[in-house]
Amino acid sequence: MSPNHQGGAASRPRTATIDERPPAEERADWYLSSRPVYSGGNEVVLLRGGDALFASMHEAIAAARTEVWVATYIFSEDPAASALAQALAAAAQRGVSVRVVVDGFGSEHSQAALQRLLGEAGAGFAVFRPLTSWRSWLQPNQLRRLHQKLCVVDARVAFVGGINLIDDRFDLHHGWAEVPRLDYAVRLRGAVVGPIEQTVRAMWTRARFGSDWRDEVRDIARDPRPMMAARRLLRTLRVVAPGQVPKEALEALPAVRAAFVVRDNLRQRRTIERAYIEALQRARERAVIVSPYFYPGRRFRQALGQAARRGVDVRLLLQGNADYRIAAMAARALYEGLLARGVRIFEYQPAFLHAKVALVDRDWATIGSSNIDPLSMLLNLEANIVVSDHGFAATLAAALERDFADSVEVCPVTRREPTLLGRARRVCVAWIARAYLRLAGFTGKY
Repeated sequence: MSPNHQGGAASRPRTATIDERPPAEERADWYLSSRPVYSGGNEVVLLRGGDALFASMHEAIAAARTEVWVATYIFSEDPAASALAQALAAAAQRGVSVRVVVDGFGSEHSQAALQRLLGEAGAGFAVFRPLTSWRSWLQPNQLRRLHQKLCVVDARVAFVGGINLIDDRFDLHHGWAEVPRLDYAVRLRGAVVGPIEQTVRAMWTRARFGSDWRDEVRDIARDPRPMMAARRLLRTLRVVAPGQVPKEALEALPAVRAAFVVRDNLRQRRTIERAYIEALQRARERAVIVSPYFYPGRRFRQALGQAARRGVDVRLLLQGNADYRIAAMAARALYEGLLARGVRIFEYQPAFLHAKVALVDRDWATIGSSNIDPLSMLLNLEANIVVSDHGFAATLAAALERDFADSVEVCPVTRREPTLLGRARRVCVAWIARAYLRLAGFTGKY
């Protein structure tokens, strides 16, 4: 196995300046399509847990020359997260353009400290849908949150996954634990970095413009040179094209095909869900899905059952230690029906499970921020990497086998509920899910 597929050090390909830009059609086609758009010549390195991710991010940020973009749901104040914040501030102080956007709910308690630290260092800081008071919840679409976990450095290296900027051993609601939660991310180089950078820039622009544009306009009006101030604002808000790695550098990278996919409320409403379902429909040998919050829609459940009936080894790895009772109740309400269709269900035991990972056959895998539930599939802003490569799939399969070894399989005999109780539970969860979706402004079927 090449080290370029593993979680350890990979050989460094030749890089180039970020000033070169790809043709317009290469910049836009990934977003215009409702299905994954693959690019070749990528390096994809699997990172298991926050310790591996943060070490790799520290290395990339320390080497940054021009710009660093970060978008995350949670940016905590624990020592591991604070060290990353200090690294970003240090990069800004040496002249690197640093832009960080966090979610207003996920990072509610750390916003003030982050804004002070990054602001004093000259870095940009924005909050997506901030919650300034209880009245904030009355604003339209406030239940739709920024759930992506993205970082791009110098348009050459990117990080995508399910890992928030918080120590794996720390939970905002449950405190510290001895065993780290189970989570995954990937480090990427190559053509796939471009769409990731575009997305982080768009999130920064959306949060920046949405949260404090009135103050910006007021400052422009007071500025003695209003036209120059207006141009500065436009430069901040504009979503410019990402940097391009030139052809010779791409040729030095492994020939890994990868696609960046998002879920938003514009053109990409169901791209991630569709990618999962189509992979399940093509499955011939195995289909492994890891998700902490699991309450898929009808089409997704049908695809799982149909794959199992074709003889595919369909396995789900879900939470054994639930961090949210309602989420565990929702997943377990589906157990009886899935088990009856031949789907095998395992519950992870050592710690909280937070990974959002899937593996189909020997060449398809995805890692990202999207759970398999209504919030991720229909409401939140999500981001995943889809990889089509035998080597990476083998590396991920080996990692997941260790995770399944730390899990307990749910037995159909012991888990079967009395029919009346099982139906009542299903009805209750379905009603809660539909009510939440209606409250969030989603009116389609689920």
